[in-house]
Amino acid sequence: MKNVATESKTVSSNPDSLGLMSLNAAKDTADQLRFQITSWNNQYHGSDNPIVEDALYDASFAELRRIERDYPELVVKDSPTQTVGSPVLKGFKKHTHKRPMLSLDNAFTDEEMLNFFRRVGGYCVAESKLDGLAVSLTYKNGLLEIASTRGDGQVGENITANARMVNGIPSIIEKYRNTPLLPAELEVRGEIFMTYESFESYNAKARENGEREFANPRNAAAGTMRQLDSGKVFDRNLSFIAYGLGNAEDFKGLKSHWSALETLDGFGFKMNPASALIRSEEELLQYYAEIVDKRGSLPMMIDGVVLKANDFDTQKAMGFVSRAPRWAVARKFEAESKETILEAVDFQVGRTGAITPVARLVPVSVGGVTVSNATLHNMDEVMRLGIQIGDVIAIERAGDVVPRCSHKVHDGATRQVITMPVECPSCGSETKREIKDAKTGELEAAYRCTGGSVCPAQTTEAIKHFIGRDYMNIDGVGEKLVDVLYEAGHLNSLSDLYRINQQTIESLPRQGKRSAEKAIEAIEKSKVTKLEKFLAALGIREVGRSASKSLVKHFGSLEAIMSASADEMANIPDMGPIMARHARTFFTNPNNIQEIESLIELGVHWPDAESSGSSDDSLTGQTWVMTGTLTRLNRNEAKAHLEAKGAKVSGSISKNTTVLVAGDGAGSKLAKAESLGVKVISEDDLMAVLAG
Repeated sequence: MKNVATESKTVSSNPDSLGLMSLNAAKDTADQLRFQITSWNNQYHGSDNPIVEDALYDASFAELRRIERDYPELVVKDSPTQTVGSPVLKGFKKHTHKRPMLSLDNAFTDEEMLNFFRRVGGYCVAESKLDGLAVSLTYKNGLLEIASTRGDGQVGENITANARMVNGIPSIIEKYRNTPLLPAELEVRGEIFMTYESFESYNAKARENGEREFANPRNAAAGTMRQLDSGKVFDRNLSFIAYGLGNAEDFKGLKSHWSALETLDGFGFKMNPASALIRSEEELLQYYAEIVDKRGSLPMMIDGVVLKANDFDTQKAMGFVSRAPRWAVARKFEAESKETILEAVDFQVGRTGAITPVARLVPVSVGGVTVSNATLHNMDEVMRLGIQIGDVIAIERAGDVVPRCSHKVHDGATRQVITMPVECPSCGSETKREIKDAKTGELEAAYRCTGGSVCPAQTTEAIKHFIGRDYMNIDGVGEKLVDVLYEAGHLNSLSDLYRINQQTIESLPRQGKRSAEKAIEAIEKSKVTKLEKFLAALGIREVGRSASKSLVKHFGSLEAIMSASADEMANIPDMGPIMARHARTFFTNPNNIQEIESLIELGVHWPDAESSGSSDDSLTGQTWVMTGTLTRLNRNEAKAHLEAKGAKVSGSISKNTTVLVAGDGAGSKLAKAESLGVKVISEDDLMAVLAG
């Protein structure tokens, strides 16, 4: 439960601090702990907004359990020690689990971990503890029928439509569908999570658009899966790893948890790459130490290690307590939060002129990484935290990657108010907050430099965006080379990239002949591109790849796009009034027009939409949705073909949907489409459309 967003008054969090106490004192303490932990649970499970660190939560929970152990008469039915998770959220149908989805007890020390290992007979499976959203997937005859969250352990939320959009969750187990190996009903349990790469990509986009960022990948995964629009789930690129079966008895002949994982791997589910069979105490201690060392380099967020008895007979013999199995335990990592002093605040300027306050800190080690600076996001966040220079603050690594200030610990002996500079720290231009909503007068969260192309920071960031893999893909020119070229006076605009020669690059420090050749080759190769990529590479504020593609499909040429009015642009797919306004502002700026003309004169070009092989626009203006399993194309291939014909491919059904393609195992989307009168076609019909 990371992401300490607020300070809370808590009772003692040391399980050994109670000693002997009267029954009345024990009752008062237990009541306080139950109220406190229940409040934290509601924030964590119900709102995806954890407000205390894992260590404080776990210690408080352990203290409550100790009281209830010493005073059994104080145990109540709705105590957090007797329940799991939280009730189902509004907006989702309920799903009752055939077998409860329980939580795990914790081991806080090496000795507790070793004691568990001894209890299970000195033989167990160890896995890294993924920090995401636990889900249950029920397959009937190889087809995904229901996906559900844990909920309160007994009843969860039916998130089937969203689960179909997650990488690693097959809609059909095709390989063994008609063999005795696959049970008629199969329940797979596992974790949906967001990788650090996807997390950083989402937050970067949210930051640019002035939208709410997620605190860490765990919040992002849980919040995304509770979206009512499954299209957003697809866009956020979540992943799934299976960690077990809902019922091992569904399989004949399976004797162990390890064999179950291998079977699921054979069915096409991803197995936790950090899984291992442990046969000695030395192996266990070494495994845990290695996971602690590796956690910073893993592609996903983990918050500990899970140990499980391997033999199913052992699991059955050990049984369960009210909220957790006796045959499994979680060894949680220590809290990734440290106190330090806020020494100063710098202000960084981004590609679109957004100015971000960055905390300069007395260096402190957080999770094995020395942290000397941390983002403060914007001035609204500074005000919310109530911090000033000189204060003692708590630093955590959000998602184990990005250092951030979680809360103020206490005022410093000397304090200095943090103020946004009135002039851009890069170019000296005026800084200001733009109006976000003209009707209400609401201002954007970010302050921005008004200098535009005269601002060095904006120029270099714009060039780094332009050369990116998803844009002009100039992979021979890295960000460091951009900085060096700019500082040497050779790169002051996007078009300057195409004026640089090999000798110029070779003359720079630490640049050899071969690296200079590769850079020039990449620059030359990038001259042949697609209009939508060129448009997105220009870095028009809030106009990304999807919007650029829509602009090209609708208007057909750069000239038509540049001359279009804001109202004309606002009415096409993936655009809107705000993006249209930014686009219109960009194309009426004389400097931008001159830069585009220079790029074209220097050789940047693309096929005319009318003469290109992908100019079939027979589906322009239509919105298509796919459901079920396609057997002749995968989803991405079908989407690409439809988009090439001008269609917009969405992840959710609405009254604006033109066509639903129903593959094998089509479910709720099919029913909704029929209720809305949306046209439904088969995969064969789709192939005919694509061939036409």
